Amino acid sequence: MKLAGGRRLGAATLIVILVVGYAGLVVAFESLLGYFQPGAGSSLVITTIEADGTAHDRVVQRLDSDGRLYVSANHWPRAWYRRALEHPNVRVTLEGDTGDYRVVPVTGSEHERVDTEHAHGIVFRVMTGFPPRRIVRLDPRGVTVDGGEVAGTLSALDAEVRVYRGLPFAAPPVGDLRWRAPQPVAPWDGVRNATVAAPACIQTPLPGGVGSFYDAGVEEISEDCLYLNVWSGAAPDARDPVLVWIHGGGLTIGNGADVSYDGTALARRGAVVVTINYRLGALGYLAHPLLSAESDRAASGNYGTLDQVAALEWVQRNIASFGGDPDRVAIFGESAGSWSVNHMIATPLARGLFHAAIGESGGGFGASGHARPKAQAEMAGQRFAEVLVGADVEPSLVAMRSASAEDVLRVPFPATGATVDGWVFPDTIYNIFAAGAQHDVPVMIGSNADEGTMFTPPLGTLAAYQEGVRRQYGELADEFLTTYPAESVEEAWLSQVAILTDATFGWEMRTWARMMETVSSPAYLYYFSRVPPAPPGDDFAHYGAYHTAEIPYVFDNFGVSASLHANRDYDETDRDLSNTLASYWVNFAATGDPNGPGLPAWPVFDPDADEALEIGDTIQVRRGVRKERLDLIERYYAARRDASR
Repeated sequence: MKLAGGRRLGAATLIVILVVGYAGLVVAFESLLGYFQPGAGSSLVITTIEADGTAHDRVVQRLDSDGRLYVSANHWPRAWYRRALEHPNVRVTLEGDTGDYRVVPVTGSEHERVDTEHAHGIVFRVMTGFPPRRIVRLDPRGVTVDGGEVAGTLSALDAEVRVYRGLPFAAPPVGDLRWRAPQPVAPWDGVRNATVAAPACIQTPLPGGVGSFYDAGVEEISEDCLYLNVWSGAAPDARDPVLVWIHGGGLTIGNGADVSYDGTALARRGAVVVTINYRLGALGYLAHPLLSAESDRAASGNYGTLDQVAALEWVQRNIASFGGDPDRVAIFGESAGSWSVNHMIATPLARGLFHAAIGESGGGFGASGHARPKAQAEMAGQRFAEVLVGADVEPSLVAMRSASAEDVLRVPFPATGATVDGWVFPDTIYNIFAAGAQHDVPVMIGSNADEGTMFTPPLGTLAAYQEGVRRQYGELADEFLTTYPAESVEEAWLSQVAILTDATFGWEMRTWARMMETVSSPAYLYYFSRVPPAPPGDDFAHYGAYHTAEIPYVFDNFGVSASLHANRDYDETDRDLSNTLASYWVNFAATGDPNGPGLPAWPVFDPDADEALEIGDTIQVRRGVRKERLDLIERYYAARRDASR
C-alpha cells in the first residue's frame, strides 16, 4: 500500500492500523447499540467488588426475559464479566435504585432463549465476527430466613419488585406429622431457589365454571404444601408495612400462589405482601378422639388454623429481612380467608402476631365459619376415619396416617370452621367476641352486594322456596317471606339469593363491626356494590357484585388472573376504584386507619349511626345498608343462640 509521497506501509504497520481501526469501529458501534439494536432494553450499572473491596462500575445493557434480569458481554470477555465470575456478589443500580444481586452464568436452553429474544441483528454480528455472547443472569442476593438462604427473582409485572416464591414456613406435614401441629423447618445447605411457587395443598379441584375462581391456576397439589410467597419493593433496611393474605375456598380448596393474588401492585405502593398456604379439608380440620388423646393439649381439628399461626410466627421472625416491619403486620383474607382472619383475632395463639385485620366477606359468628363443639367434631371425625381405613380395619392413628393423601381426599369431608378444643379456641367465636376476649386490633371489614348469586342454583318451583323458608326459619318464616317476597319463580330466586347474601355475609360483617365495641380498637365497615363488566360474549351481568368481585380491585390485578376475573373490559372507573381500594388497604396496614390524602373519607363504624362506606360506581357513606333485612336475621340468630344455652 502506497501513501501520499510514495512511501509504502509495512505489512506489520498495516495490520496494526486495521486492528486498531476495527476495534474503534466496534467500540463506536457498541456505544450506539441502544439506538440500532432491535428490542434493546434500558441500561443498568453493575458494580463488581474484588476481594480487597475495590469496586468497578460498568454500564451494561439490561436484558429482560421470563420475568428475570440478564446482561451480556457482547463479544470478547470484558473485564467486568471476568470479575463478575470471580466475585459473583455484585451491586446493581436499576432506574435509580440499588440492590444486591448474585451473578449466575447462563447456558443451554436458557442462554438460547435470552439470546434469541434479544438478538443484535446481522450488522452487529458481522462487525464482531459472529462471536459468542456470554450471558449472565442477575438474581437478587439471597435473603437469610428460617432454614437458610433463599434467592428470589424480579416480578414479571414490575422489575422494581422482588418476588420470593415457595418459602417453607414449617416442615412438610407428611407421614408421622400428618394431623399434628406444624413443626420447624429443617435447614438446608447453599442458596435455596425461591423462584417457583410450591404446590397447592391437597384438594379436589372444582369443575370449570363460575366457582372455579379459588383453584384457578392450580397445576400441582401435594400434602407437602406449607409454603408462602413474598413480594417486596423495599430496601433491605426499610420497615414497610406488611400485608399477609389468607386465601379463601371454603377451607377445602384454594392456593396462596394463585396469580390473582400477585402482590406486585401492592408492593409498588409500599407494602411487603405475603401469601400463604395452609392445610385444607380433612388434612386441615379433622378432629378425632385418637388425635386428641395423643396431643399434649388434648386437642385436635384445627391444623389449618395452626398453619396460619405458624406462618404469622414466620413473618415475625423473618419479614425484616425483606424490608418489612414486624410491628406493622395486617392480615387480610376473603371468604374462608376472612373466616380465618376472624379466627386469628379470636385464638389466643395469634396474640401479638399482627396489628390490624381485614375481612372480606366472611365471619365466624353464625352459620359459616362457626366453631363446632369438640364432641361433635370428633364424632364426625370418627365416621370419616371408619370410611378411610375400611370397615374391616380397626381405626388407629397408624392406619390413618398410612393412608395415601389421595385416599384421604376421596373420603367426603364437609367444609367446616373451627373446633372448640379448649386450646386453639377456648369458646365459640361469638362468645369470645362478646366477652371482649379477642385481640384488640383495628379491623376493616365488609361484604359485596350480590354474594349469593354464585351459590344459588335455579329454583324448580315457587312452593319449594316457600317450604324451604318455613323449614329453616320456623316462627319467623312469615316475616322472612314478607321481607324476601316470592310472587314468581324468578322473584323467589332473587329472594333466595338475597337471604344467602344477607345471612351468610352481610349480617356476619355487620355483627363483627358491632362486636368490636367490646374492645377499644375501631372498626371500618364497607359495602362493595360495583358490578364488574361481564366478559365479552358471556351473560355474566346477572351475577352483579358477586362473591370475590372485589379481589382484583384490592390487588390491582386486572387481567392477570386465569380465573373468572379475567377477560373483562375493566374501564377507567374500575381502575380509579382499584387505585382507591389498594390505597385504603396499604394505609390500613401502615397505620390501622384506611384514610389518607386524596381518598374519600371513611368513618369509624358507629353502631348507632350504622354507617358503611359504599364502594360502587362512586364512593359514598351510607347509613343503614339493608338494615331491616339484617335486623331480621339478627333476631333469627339471637333465637338460635338462646335455644342452645
